[in-house]
Amino acid sequence: MLVPCIDDENLCFFISLPCSLQDLAGYGVALAVGKEFANAFPDRTFNSPLVDLMVKDGRNGKNNGKGYYIYEKGSKPKPDPTVLPIIEESRRLTNIMPGGKPISVTDKEILEMILFPVVNEACRVLDEGIVVRASDLDISSVLGMSFPSYRGGIVFWADRVGPNHVYTSLKRWSEMYGGFFKPSRYLEARAKKGMLLSEPASSSLKSNSKL
Repeated sequence: MLVPCIDDENLCFFISLPCSLQDLAGYGVALAVGKEFANAFPDRTFNSPLVDLMVKDGRNGKNNGKGYYIYEKGSKPKPDPTVLPIIEESRRLTNIMPGGKPISVTDKEILEMILFPVVNEACRVLDEGIVVRASDLDISSVLGMSFPSYRGGIVFWADRVGPNHVYTSLKRWSEMYGGFFKPSRYLEARAKKGMLLSEPASSSLKSNSKL
């Protein structure tokens, strides 16, 4: 089943797993934040109808006991198989799959499809001088999004995975699925030069950081 697959702790190595987190926060937050992001960054936001469809089906996560999981007092959340037709309808409406058919992906590819766009945004923040050092983003990812500290943080982890692998994967996905996966210029430049994402461009680099 799709939901526990995405929420597999061994797969995503996150404390806050995506479907569980959305159920916990409630869908109102996702809808409100999603609209703000879509307005501010239309070329960098993936507009999925899934949350709207979930709400129309009377789901609001843990708030009303029904989301991707079923919540019953005194028992652990259980994956709800009746959510699958909603996910299928969302996939149909989005219509980005090659040939209109679901694709087969490995656990590793699911992990990368979730986290490589986050790395891409981190690269944009570095490129725009919003932070002084890549380590600022590593600390923020650990403290702010529960990125596991033993992985070193989002940029540190991406450097271990390899900037070129991140870049080529995003480039391939952008050609298949659209601009959401389009690599940033910072990531592209680093990958082509064989540089780490955390490596300073020069000692004279100026920052717009207010930290």
